[in-house]
Amino acid sequence: MPKITPFLWYDDQAEEAARYYTSLFPDSRIDSVSPGPGGKAFVVEFTLLGQPYRAMNGGPGHPHSDAVSFQVDVDTQDELDHVWDALLADGGTPVACGWLVDRWGLSWQVTPSMMGELMSAGGDPEAGQRVFQAMREMVKLDIPALRAAATAR
Repeated sequence: MPKITPFLWYDDQAEEAARYYTSLFPDSRIDSVSPGPGGKAFVVEFTLLGQPYRAMNGGPGHPHSDAVSFQVDVDTQDELDHVWDALLADGGTPVACGWLVDRWGLSWQVTPSMMGELMSAGGDPEAGQRVFQAMREMVKLDIPALRAAATAR
């Protein structure tokens, strides 16, 4: 059966980025590093949360954009804060509504795993709209505030 593996292009920081990402998440590891000219890493194969990825040091000219992002679902505010802060470390940029750009220019969404449930609000469209509006006013998502919006009357 064919598999789809995300393949990320970096100027020359593929191994650094892969090592950092694998340090953040359980069930993550560097699987292989293939050297290129001069012995520096060329292709890095790694696993994040059980999902395989590849990264390549392809040189400049192909920056990441928010047209592709990685969504990380978390269960608690502590997990959200940890992942958010780690991905912003050393030069990342917060964006809006749970989005951020890490120091390598890769876009991430750090979202509560129950976000769909909160947005659907048990079939109550007004509650779902309150959650949506609360999210739109946030940069880093605040799970207790989103839950409060879902139950506000």
